[in-house]
Amino acid sequence: MKLESPKVTINKSPQETFDFLSDVKNFESLMPDNISKFEVLDNDKFLFALKGMPEIVLKKKELEAPNKIVLGAAGGKIDFSLTANIVELTETSSEVQLTFEGEFNAMMAMMIKNPINKFIETLASKMPEAVA
Repeated sequence: MKLESPKVTINKSPQETFDFLSDVKNFESLMPDNISKFEVLDNDKFLFALKGMPEIVLKKKELEAPNKIVLGAAGGKIDFSLTANIVELTETSSEVQLTFEGEFNAMMAMMIKNPINKFIETLASKMPEAVA
């Protein structure tokens, strides 16, 4: 299953956007309002939970400054990745699109598609203000 957020424009250079997203503690400011837990576990790993959902641990898996950050599931029952693709628009602005990818059986995919889609849309929509 592959889901993509809408592209968002951020009034910061790709490097500044990359630096913000590389710091896992900054993801707290992007989380939806229905977050019930957020905890930084170390420099490259954080845990979060949304109300009614299990806790998820995300870990930085791949960094390609200033264009790409890949977070992946750190343990747990499901394996997936969340990728931030950063594209330079001008020297002082960039565009970000989040991509969620994971292998799920049909039943699981049907159950999580809408919540995951809403989640990555929320993360993306909060970026222009949070990164600024």
